[in-house]
Amino acid sequence: MKVAIVDDDRLITMALQTILGADPEFEICGTGNSGTDAVRLCREKKPDVLVMDIRMKEMDGLSALEEILKTDPDAKVLLLTTFLDDDYIVRAIRLGAKGYLLKQDYAALAPAIRAVHSGQTVFGEEITAKMPDLIAGGSGPARGFDPTGLTERERALAALVAEGMSNREIGEKLFLSEGTVRNYLSSTLAKLGLRDRTQLAIYYLIGKK
Repeated sequence: MKVAIVDDDRLITMALQTILGADPEFEICGTGNSGTDAVRLCREKKPDVLVMDIRMKEMDGLSALEEILKTDPDAKVLLLTTFLDDDYIVRAIRLGAKGYLLKQDYAALAPAIRAVHSGQTVFGEEITAKMPDLIAGGSGPARGFDPTGLTERERALAALVAEGMSNREIGEKLFLSEGTVRNYLSSTLAKLGLRDRTQLAIYYLIGKK
């Protein structure tokens, strides 16, 4: 698996290169120190996963992420940063980052890269803990939420998932069994191309897909 690393701190870049390079599963295909470097590496080296910081000179990581995904919508970018900032997290999700980890969580980095490479979306424990607050801050479907193709029941389910309701609570609200709710949830996720109820809630409230 080809991995590229971009961080404005050269010592961190070298450390990550050493840590990940010791794993025979990873081939470090390039490193950089700015968002401009990240865009160039993705264009020239086409890594399977790009590990990138957010705050960098020339071009920050989120701007680089946007530029990369404009050129290659299938690019897999894992953000690795020290900042647990709501605006950063929400923007990263909206733009299409496949992961968001804090730098102190180095033990989780290799498993996260593998998960991202396999098509999963990965958030560190600290980011996951903030999700309920981010979701609760929503006041209705985001402009990015496209219900085309969903049945009326599936749209209602998406709204209730975004409110944080469990399958049992949704069943009681819609007069359905938990098994039927699970079936509706599965069909809704499949139609929207989402992996789980957390992604559905985020997509509903902040327009992520």
